[in-house]
Parts: sequence; C-alpha cells; structure tokens
Amino acid sequence: MGTPRVFAVLGALSALIGVAAGAFGAHALRSRLDPEMLAVFETGARYQMYHALALLACGWAADRFRHRAVDAAGLCFAAGTLLFSGSLYALALSGTKAWGAITPIGGALFLAGWLSLAWGAARGAAAETRST
Repeated sequence: MGTPRVFAVLGALSALIGVAAGAFGAHALRSRLDPEMLAVFETGARYQMYHALALLACGWAADRFRHRAVDAAGLCFAAGTLLFSGSLYALALSGTKAWGAITPIGGALFLAGWLSLAWGAARGAAAETRST
C-alpha cells in the first residue's frame, strides 16, 4: 500500500474514531464528567477530526507533490493525534493531571505537520513547474 493510500486510510479511520469520541462525549459522558473535563474531552475529539482531515489532505498531497516533507507531515499528524487527543481523552477519563504534560508534544507535532505540509506542497509544486 503506497503512502497516499496509507494516509487516506489513517485519515478516514481517525475521522471515524473522532466522530465516535464526539458522540461518546456528548451522550455517555455529559452526566459523568464535570464540565471542565467534558470540555477537555471535546477538545481532543475536535482536534482529532481536524487532523483526520489533514491526514486525508496528506494522502492527496503525497500523490500530487511527491515530496518527503508531505510524508513527514502525515507522520506528524498521526503521531500528534495519538499524543494530543489521546492524552486529552486519558486526562478527561482518568482525572490524572500528568496526562496533560503529553498534550503539548502532540500540539508541537501538529505544528510541525502543518509546516511540513506547506513545505512539501511548495517544493513539490516548484519541482512540477521546473519540469514542464
């Protein structure tokens, strides 16, 4: 399975989990978590959905621009989702504040992913322009 397809599959599965997490938070957790922890859980679901779409974009960009920075972006988005959203889910469900220390690492990976995607799109587009 090529890189574009891997990112498309990961993006679709991450979106599925993000929708499920959002529904779980809205229905099953509303009466079980205090409003602050529910907001933390919902932030995890929201950012998971944003970055599921980013993974889908990486699948498209990896095929179009064929630049290793696009591959790096997809890896950053996938790892960032695990660390950012995963730590927020764990924090909200367990109440263990230590999980919050992991969240900024995931956020930094998101930032690195967006920068890498921009770089790969710019460099890939430049390479296409030079070859035509």
